[in-house]
Amino acid sequence: MSRTSRQSAILAIIASKDIETQDELVAELKRQGFDVTQATISRDIKELGLLKTLAAGNKYKYVTKQSMSALSAKLKSVVRETVISVVTAENLVVVKTIGDGASVVSGAIEQLGLSEILGILADKSTILIVCANAHDANFVQSKINQLL
Repeated sequence: MSRTSRQSAILAIIASKDIETQDELVAELKRQGFDVTQATISRDIKELGLLKTLAAGNKYKYVTKQSMSALSAKLKSVVRETVISVVTAENLVVVKTIGDGASVVSGAIEQLGLSEILGILADKSTILIVCANAHDANFVQSKINQLL
């Protein structure tokens, strides 16, 4: 089957089911008669620009960038109401939140898909974002501030 039909099937699958891993997607495509490998699916995911977002049950699922717009509005609202401060220190960005908001906000920051972020650590009310350099940290800080 063609790449176009396979990618159309991928979009239909993620629209109807929560698919958390590439292996789950491979299995679903095989059920539909596609002979695929994980490497092929990995390329398809990149070409389609699919993202992973936090779903119910603290699991992740693949979504299209277009479907993120409604979710983004909700996440922006949560971020706006939860973040107290965003500060850089060299290559680090420290985000302070009210209450136990750090896990939700760190999930929203991850969904921005910023390549400048090397890693994110969060406890209950503090998020530490590690970047390669101060320039990247300032860029990440500005992106977070845009959500506020």
